[in-house]
Amino acid sequence: MKLSALFFLVSITAFGQYTLRQSEAIPLHGQWSFAMDTREVGAARGWYKDSYNVNGLDKVTVPHCFSVDPRYQFYTGTVWYRKSFPWQPQAGKRVILHFDAAYYKSEVWLNNQKVGTHEGGYTPFDFDITDFLKSGDNVLAISINNDTWQTGSIPGAKDNGNANDPFPGWINYGGLIRPVYLTTESEVYLENLKVEAMPDLAKGTAHVRLKARVRNASKQDVTPKLTTVISLENQPLKLIWKTSSSSIAAGQTAILEAEASLKTTEVKLWNLDEPTLYQLQASINGDTLSTNFGIRKVEVQNAQLLLNGQPIRLAGGNRVVDYPGLGSLEPDWLVEKDFRLMKEAGMEFHRLTHYTPSETFYDLADRYGMLIITEPGNWQLTPAQMDNDTIRRKFQQQFREMMERDWNHPSVIAYSVGNEYLSETPSGQRWTKDMMIYGRSLDPTRLYTFASMRLNILPAKPEDEATQYCDFVSTNTYGNHAKVFDHIHALYPDKPILISEWGTRADNAAGEVGQVSHLESVIAEIRKRPYIVGASWWSYNDYQSRHVGTAANGYRPWGLVGPERNQRPLYAAHRREMSPVTLEKVSYQAGGQGQHQLVIRVKARNDFPAYAIKKYVLKTDGNTVVIPDLQPGQSMEIKVPVRGFEKNITLEILKPTGFSVVTETFELK
Repeated sequence: MKLSALFFLVSITAFGQYTLRQSEAIPLHGQWSFAMDTREVGAARGWYKDSYNVNGLDKVTVPHCFSVDPRYQFYTGTVWYRKSFPWQPQAGKRVILHFDAAYYKSEVWLNNQKVGTHEGGYTPFDFDITDFLKSGDNVLAISINNDTWQTGSIPGAKDNGNANDPFPGWINYGGLIRPVYLTTESEVYLENLKVEAMPDLAKGTAHVRLKARVRNASKQDVTPKLTTVISLENQPLKLIWKTSSSSIAAGQTAILEAEASLKTTEVKLWNLDEPTLYQLQASINGDTLSTNFGIRKVEVQNAQLLLNGQPIRLAGGNRVVDYPGLGSLEPDWLVEKDFRLMKEAGMEFHRLTHYTPSETFYDLADRYGMLIITEPGNWQLTPAQMDNDTIRRKFQQQFREMMERDWNHPSVIAYSVGNEYLSETPSGQRWTKDMMIYGRSLDPTRLYTFASMRLNILPAKPEDEATQYCDFVSTNTYGNHAKVFDHIHALYPDKPILISEWGTRADNAAGEVGQVSHLESVIAEIRKRPYIVGASWWSYNDYQSRHVGTAANGYRPWGLVGPERNQRPLYAAHRREMSPVTLEKVSYQAGGQGQHQLVIRVKARNDFPAYAIKKYVLKTDGNTVVIPDLQPGQSMEIKVPVRGFEKNITLEILKPTGFSVVTETFELK
């Protein structure tokens, strides 16, 4: 899949715009024909053929989630989408058909011929359709089946036959849920770029290595020359590149590599509050591909998580892709709304969810600073399933597709190989070890973990549970917190701990007030334990589900916000507790002629969350004061002039990226 530093917004529906990776992409959005195939007869009856009469089909707008379309709501099974589009073939050009995601199993036809199939509901896939196209009108047809209530899909049903086992924790929203588009390429073209940028923190320099995947779709061997340019703030850097060259046989794919070193003056590290992005452009024989990347170093050491050599402790949240009337559609406005709400709630370090959300969220995380663990779909697979070769291959396919989409995002610091499987069993141990080996073979630059629920049963020895293979601990813990945290630390004293899930529902016995008190009591325990580096609340938002224990209205109300993002009292409490800075009134002195002075103390938290504060701004009455840089535990006093006869004053602290981190109102007396 091609990645572009310049994003292209396409207006598609009343729901808003979607970001495409390439400005030259040809969107296949808008109106499509649609039908449910309840008896699975579509393929046999030729619903994909250009001669088939489409007058009996409905009209829908793609991207489309049929699970929330009132005409097809709650349907599970096979559906068909059809669209005609004009085309004039160009000599020496290849045409690639892209799907950013389609849930879950897809079969694609073009002009009466089957192009290919794909399984997996949240990762991108594409087909070279050059040889299927014709001059004039072309008919594209896709059948999609969202029945992931079976034991062989990922996500899918467990295989032990117990009640409610077919249903994962979220809805199997079906359809062409993300953009569909065409790109045209040269016969020899760049398929993907992988940028590995590693700083030398002691010297202040950096080394950049590029791996470019090149496809030779021509009928002769070629030896393409790779040209690479890196820009910072739209200014190309003058770098000396060492580039590999090799012959690529006709019809084959190869990896070309290039590497260069950056001087101290050329290095600006990416971090949470100064998320500097570089642009890399690679070219071969006139074909060009671009991507953003950041230079940063993430490592674990002595039970700490280090970003660019500095220890950090951060709050986070799990975001479920779900919105009323949209299902799993993620138009840009919704992604941006969620990102802002999460950022201003103090959510900076996430294992977002059990599958791959829209790439737009990662783009925002890169641009504004946020740390993400990304995870493909092993949600509670059973031991027999984890030992099944077919399921393993399917998981590895989804894992690879996720990696190849996301591996240039500096916000992605780790990969998870699953959630809440029986990690103390031999099968769970094998799965963890094998999938991490597989992941590192593709991307050795990230950390690796998985979300364990089995550490809560207090295993006796480190080797009793698969966390032994992780770079850091991820634990889903919903009770007995202090005892569990201390036991995990005793098992793995050198590994930092992320609480990958914790929380309580708004419909518990104590209601929304109980959510707030639970947050306050558990965070007090977290602050006592410096080896806990993150705590990601389950969940940022309420979501629909068929899983056992879902409320009668169809929702699981774990969220800081409700289904339509209405804020619960928990939101304000999380924002207050998870701000990296605090504001405290020191004194107030009234003066003559309405000239008064408030003295406030700004302090960088030293417990949780905790990280260095740089270039933050204090805002009051339309004026701003830049706060000097503060290390965790440091504080300073600021004098705020007050004019007039107000009884109260509201002060706000903003990150250098513009996001609000704390707002306090002080009484003037």
